[in-house]
Amino acid sequence: MSAGQDSALIDRFLEMLAAETGAARNTLLAYGTDLRGASAFLRDGLGDADAAALGRLAGNWMSLAQSTAARKAAALRRFYGFLVDEGLRSDDPSGALPRPATQRPLPKVLTHGDVERIFAEIDAALACAHPAQLDYRLAALIELLYGSGLRATELVSLPRKAITPDRPFLILRGKGDRERLVPISDRARRAVADWAAFVPTDSRWLFPSGKSHLSRIRLYQLIRALGARAGIPPERISPHVLRHAFATHLLEGGADLRALQAMLGHADIATTQIYTHVDSRRLVELVNSRHPLADRA
Repeated sequence: MSAGQDSALIDRFLEMLAAETGAARNTLLAYGTDLRGASAFLRDGLGDADAAALGRLAGNWMSLAQSTAARKAAALRRFYGFLVDEGLRSDDPSGALPRPATQRPLPKVLTHGDVERIFAEIDAALACAHPAQLDYRLAALIELLYGSGLRATELVSLPRKAITPDRPFLILRGKGDRERLVPISDRARRAVADWAAFVPTDSRWLFPSGKSHLSRIRLYQLIRALGARAGIPPERISPHVLRHAFATHLLEGGADLRALQAMLGHADIATTQIYTHVDSRRLVELVNSRHPLADRA
């Protein structure tokens, strides 16, 4: 099969992923890169490759990280499954591909003390005689990151009128174009209202910057600078770490795992279950205090 035929098949496959599964843009880009790289390596082309050819391709991945090899193998397995479903192949050679064992790393988390110091810094800035406008913006950003568990991209791209004083939630369209309902606390709505007073009424964004909205990189810089003032090392804090703290501290407070999954926008509850490992200390205490044998000598 020619390179041109491979390219056409890959484009069809990616169109299917986008249309039928709502795959995120970054996922489509990664799959496209992996499939085109495999096509360039395989002498007979990707569409006509047999198990032996895929075995040689997998051997070329030996120096790669397990997570990278796992992603490449997953892309190829889905691609060949698509070819079989479409009647473009009668066999699926992807069984020759490895299934590297990958371990999801435990997320970095902040302690309750860390969070208290972060909010103490914000409160001190807003308590001075003449708070800066950007201090109100930072307060709104932190309240939404830690109070609602928003992703960085979701946060910086919020429309100006996404959050209103009379509605304790917002509807977000997140990864994979999936909608979810996100509760917004009274504190967060007050912080957003205070900041929104400085946002031009004709702005499309709640957090405008130049001709667009605040960038993820700038958000990252702001969070690290705030963490430094609160005495938190830079490697321990980021917008995503605050999202992890939201999830972990909710779970510690007794939140239901399914409810947490919905709030975080995870497609698979296995992703949410990582927080049960982080919260192992509370689970041990729960067994020691609530198990029927706990009161026996």
